Amino acid sequence: MEITRLHVGKRLSEVAIHNATVYLAGQIADDTTADIGGQTREVLAHVDRLLAEAGSDKSCILMCQIYIADMADFPGMNDVWDEWVPSGHTPPRATVEAKLANPACLVEIVVTAALR
Repeated sequence: MEITRLHVGKRLSEVAIHNATVYLAGQIADDTTADIGGQTREVLAHVDRLLAEAGSDKSCILMCQIYIADMADFPGMNDVWDEWVPSGHTPPRATVEAKLANPACLVEIVVTAALR
């Protein structure tokens, strides 16, 4: 059983790869001064970068979990998501309102994807 981990830190790894499946840690924006659109764009850019590094891409997403701090931001997050997700490759997805660890974070996204 081989598990590959990328960007291993003291508390978590950003990526784990096992049995041709890529698991990403929850991704948050670095620029927490941005609105929901800006934070969502940045988070999805992190997802793109990490999936590419692992040998996958957004067309291979198997499941996505989205946590937003305020459901009032749901439409703004969805506007960015709809521009980003490839047509015909929309994955199963759950979106819930949650108190995030950093109160300045408006959105956190967790992705599971297949390798290309």
